[in-house]
Amino acid sequence: MKKKGIRIMVLLLLLFSMAVPVQSTSAASKSIKVKVTLVSAELTENNHVGNEWYTTASINGKEISEGSSVVLDLKSTESVKLKAYAEEQDKIPESATATASIKASAVTKTINKAVEVTVVENRGRYSGNTATWTFTFKVQKQ
Repeated sequence: MKKKGIRIMVLLLLLFSMAVPVQSTSAASKSIKVKVTLVSAELTENNHVGNEWYTTASINGKEISEGSSVVLDLKSTESVKLKAYAEEQDKIPESATATASIKASAVTKTINKAVEVTVVENRGRYSGNTATWTFTFKVQKQ
C-alpha cells in the first residue's frame, strides 16, 4: 500500500513539473505588433563642429527616414532596437552612433524615446567641441 501511494505522488509531481514549462513557453512566444516612428532628428547643440551633416536612423536594422514608421511583429521576449547616427561632412569627418533598446513586453502605452548622438570635433582650432543630435522615436503597441 505504501509503494502505491509513493508511485501516485511521484506521478503527480512529474505531471505538474511537465505542465509548468508548457504554460510559460506559450506565454513567451506570444506575438506583439509594435509601430515605431522616427518623429524627428534635430541638431540640438552645435559648438563649432560643422554646418553640413549626414544623419540616419534604423529600427531593428531597418533604415527609416524622418516621419516614417515601421511595424514590427515581435515576441514578448524580443526588443525594439533603435539606432541613430550623425556624421559631420568635411575633409576629415567626425561621426558618432547611439543606440537604445525597449523590450517589446514593456510597450503597453505610447513611449517617446529620445536618442542623443554627440559628435566630437577631433582636429583644428575647435578640437574637443561637441555637437548633439536628438533623434525622437515614438513606440506604440498596435
